[in-house]
Amino acid sequence: MKLTFISTCILMTGLLGISSCNTHSGQSNEEKSDTPTQANDDKSDSRTQAILNMKRATDHHSYSKPEEAVVTHLEWDANVDFETRIINATANYSIKTSEDAKRILFDIRELDILSVRVDGIETSFDIGDEQEFIGSPLSIPISPTSKIVSIAYNTQPGADAFLWVEGSENSNPFLFTQSQAILARTWIPCQDSPGVRFTYGAKVEVPKNLMALMSAVNPTEKSADGIYTFVMDQPIPSYLLALAVGDVEFRSVGEHTGVYATPDLIDAAEYEFGEMEDLLVAAEGLYGKYAWERYDLLVLPAAFPFGGMENPRLTFATPTIIAGDRSLVSLVAHELAHSWSGNLVTNSTWDDFWLNEGFTVYFEQRIMEAVYGRDISEMLATLSYRGLVDEVSEIMDLNPDDTHLRLHLKGRNPDDGMTAIAYDKGYLFLRMIEENVGREKFDDFLSTYFSKHAFTVMDTDNFIEYIERALLSDEETRKAVNLTAWIDGAGLPDNCPKVYSERIEKVDNTVAQWAEGGLNTSDIPWSEWLYQERYRFLKSIPASVTVEQLDELNVTFKVSGTGNNEVLFAWLEQSILKHHTASYPRLESFLINVGRRKFLTPLYKALLETGQTQMAKDIYKKARPNYHSVSTGTMDELLADS
Repeated sequence: MKLTFISTCILMTGLLGISSCNTHSGQSNEEKSDTPTQANDDKSDSRTQAILNMKRATDHHSYSKPEEAVVTHLEWDANVDFETRIINATANYSIKTSEDAKRILFDIRELDILSVRVDGIETSFDIGDEQEFIGSPLSIPISPTSKIVSIAYNTQPGADAFLWVEGSENSNPFLFTQSQAILARTWIPCQDSPGVRFTYGAKVEVPKNLMALMSAVNPTEKSADGIYTFVMDQPIPSYLLALAVGDVEFRSVGEHTGVYATPDLIDAAEYEFGEMEDLLVAAEGLYGKYAWERYDLLVLPAAFPFGGMENPRLTFATPTIIAGDRSLVSLVAHELAHSWSGNLVTNSTWDDFWLNEGFTVYFEQRIMEAVYGRDISEMLATLSYRGLVDEVSEIMDLNPDDTHLRLHLKGRNPDDGMTAIAYDKGYLFLRMIEENVGREKFDDFLSTYFSKHAFTVMDTDNFIEYIERALLSDEETRKAVNLTAWIDGAGLPDNCPKVYSERIEKVDNTVAQWAEGGLNTSDIPWSEWLYQERYRFLKSIPASVTVEQLDELNVTFKVSGTGNNEVLFAWLEQSILKHHTASYPRLESFLINVGRRKFLTPLYKALLETGQTQMAKDIYKKARPNYHSVSTGTMDELLADS
């Protein structure tokens, strides 16, 4: 997942291979077998038994007890009803059990459980008390010989994973899910822990004028009967389950890459993401073969709460990264990098979130450097570093423990851990190690790490043990790296890398001269700058700058009319701080139509901090129905006491 500006082992083989209508898979329908080979089946059995017997990291955000009984495969049969905003479904789970198994536990929230069967026989079930954020445990009695658990259920119209986007005269309705961190349990019963991986197949019925897509092998054309089948042969955790239903088209942009978007956006998306194949090739050149056959991207409605979500095979992306000039492709590099760090090797619990995002930001920077050059990647790194310094300072005043890489989220919503700490402190930690051991040695380490732990999970303690053995065996190097200071220490350690961009430094000098009156507005090299430089200029405008200077900047360079949403966001934030009321209509439109939380939070905060509380509340009243629950949860809390 892309939010910022810029071990235990579970490996299950798929039990079924359902072919998909009009799919673009690496295999033909005839090549897909209905069952795995006996060798693979034996391997799956032995691995599963090892999982059941091993000591596991405790996941405080899941009721599941995989050491007693664990899901290995899901078959999901669902009907999507846009009129009632309900999905009616049956989930059939293949399970593995311990020798003394008496129950299997699933996580549920906002679900109406209709019936349960174990090996075809209807059985009783128990739903425990609900906890905030966590939901309830669904307990189903089983025996050590149980093989299949079937759950019939309905979702709720307001399930937190869903956003049902209204249709209009010019557009069809749209549905998308957001499962990370623990929202999968609001649309499907599951062992909703990143430490539990399973394969899945699905049959989904939707209105005939719409296409269904999942984090699986996907169709490229609409089905005449509105029925779509899916297969995901690689085991994934539940937070990577994803569903989208809408009027979308597909365009290929490379041998292994393509984009989906609504008809009004498909041409722009095809151009904007036309370099995805180059990014994929660069990523493979760094850390090995891409494991998921295809890398496609779906442009969602603007209400999507994040920049992107790394659902395997099908990244979900916000349309706010369509700038018309391919300037915001670092987000694609980030989500692509997740195909290795996160999707391939997954954090065992949400306390280990940095193992996903820190690795991914590091990998993203390396992809950007390989494709666009060190100059560009260092501008991105510098902007991220300076944002991190500000966030560390803010968090240190509230809870210094939240600046540790190893999080402490027991009793809290894991969404609280999705800060720049996991992303950018994690990146700087890995960059520091690279600088200490050398890039070639560090690249060899990462390549081996991804291949050795492919389709498994990793926790922080196991990672420390692994890196000390595989890379930091020398006592002097281990001391220089100082794992403890980074992983379990507050703030940024003394050996934090020095991140520097000459181009960003020149921007800072320019804004200082302009603010002090030593540089005319017309002499600012705005037209020569890339978006990163324009963004930095706007974010760095000091309090001494007047609204008249800001207006002159806008008149000279038409800043408020930019098509780059990163630059527009920075401009709107300054407009609020300086009370540049001429930009307020654009601000209101932006807040109503864009649901990306990274933009919303600073803008609403700026309104509150400048005494424009009523304006914030009035806009939010109009905008809230357009936001996903991930965003409304944050905005509700922000505006509640104001």
